[in-house]
Amino acid sequence: MTDPKLDPGSFRDPGGQVFVRDGRVFRTVNAPAAEDFDHVEASGLMDGLVGDGLVVESRKVSDDVLGIESPGLRHVLEHPRLPFISYPYEWPFHALKEAALLHLDIQLRALDHDVALSDATAYNIQFRGPNPIFIDRLSFIRYSDGDIWAGHKQFIEQFLNPLLLRSLFGVPHNDWYRGALEGISSADLKRLLRWRHRFSWNILCHVILQSAFQSSVTRADTKELSKNISRAGLPRAAYRNMLSKLRGWIAGLEPQKSGKTTWQDYARTHSYSSGETERKLEFVGKFARDVRPAMAWDLGCNTGNFSKAMLENGAGYVVGFDFDQGAIEALFMRAREEKLNLLPLLLDAANPSPGQGWNESERMSLSRRATADAVVALAFIHHLAIGKNIPLDRLVDWITGFAPDGVIEFVPKSDPMVGELLALRKDIFPNYTEEKFREALTANNEIVEELEVTDRGRKLFRYRRKERSGSPS
Repeated sequence: MTDPKLDPGSFRDPGGQVFVRDGRVFRTVNAPAAEDFDHVEASGLMDGLVGDGLVVESRKVSDDVLGIESPGLRHVLEHPRLPFISYPYEWPFHALKEAALLHLDIQLRALDHDVALSDATAYNIQFRGPNPIFIDRLSFIRYSDGDIWAGHKQFIEQFLNPLLLRSLFGVPHNDWYRGALEGISSADLKRLLRWRHRFSWNILCHVILQSAFQSSVTRADTKELSKNISRAGLPRAAYRNMLSKLRGWIAGLEPQKSGKTTWQDYARTHSYSSGETERKLEFVGKFARDVRPAMAWDLGCNTGNFSKAMLENGAGYVVGFDFDQGAIEALFMRAREEKLNLLPLLLDAANPSPGQGWNESERMSLSRRATADAVVALAFIHHLAIGKNIPLDRLVDWITGFAPDGVIEFVPKSDPMVGELLALRKDIFPNYTEEKFREALTANNEIVEELEVTDRGRKLFRYRRKERSGSPS
């Protein structure tokens, strides 16, 4: 049995932390949070939220399961391990929107049980497939009539303002959010507002006044202002009304129309014939049946045809990655409509999510979250090798490092899609050849099967990582 490891994103709350031991996930409940935790447990709220799939399941286990000494320890909970941890800056618009609605729905139900949420961080929500789930049991606290919404500012900055950035201005939230992990401040968003936006009651209440309130708070008057707010209070009916109206507003937000994105129509405009597509689907389906991956990654997933093929042929769960906003939005909506066990995320493969936050580990890099059993990268590598000047051997090593089994498509220079990439630039890629690709792939892997899918030379290569001395295959 290994020693428990503190989750790098769980260290700020004195009420309890998350530990991982031998693949199991535990949360401690320490003395500062014990009274609220016991109140919430006795309220009956959790039974309904967990039963409806809104909050992650938990069960109490023996205090000594972690083998740690802590005089303030009151309870130890065990949670099921989630398939994949993702972050708001990787979510498409509608995923962030669904997460925001979940947070508000939980708050509204909690009020009926004299319970509230102490904060409103988007990092307390994860996804199972395209469905959001709340993961922090210690955010639930006792509510008394008149309590203010302590997490209002945090909700605005981590949920609402990023959604408004896309809805009002057509600008995706992802890059800004990744650069500002606590979200988009109301002061910053206010600077972008046109005069017509300022006539919106919702924007006035939740953005402009929030910005004005924050700018009026100085170190000298913070304590007195806090006392005045506390004395003023917020009656339960007013609290509920604010949450309900905010929910209705967010439910109606949609991305600003900006036309088709580059790859949103790829399924219709690519250079395959219908027969060639079918051969690719059959190849990927057979791969999934043979490997039966509990977790598969689809790099360059587009609108998800091959992700779905893996799910239909034995894959337990798929995380799909793509850099195109339109394609990934379409896939998220498809996953919800078709109830696919699929999580679509935004990824710029030339600049994947790094380790961030405190000590560069509070939010883990993509490579640290790589737990896939299989990976497919179809119509993918030429965009990076030709479009981003990434050496082919390094690119192959990067892809094959994610999982022991996989499928990679090699697209030669004779293919029209590569021709488009080279049309306006000099061909400085003498090593972009099938021979060099094979050489890079077989350095640490064996080719199990291959298939030529077009008369222009596109080929699928199924590989398996070679066994290494002293380590499992």
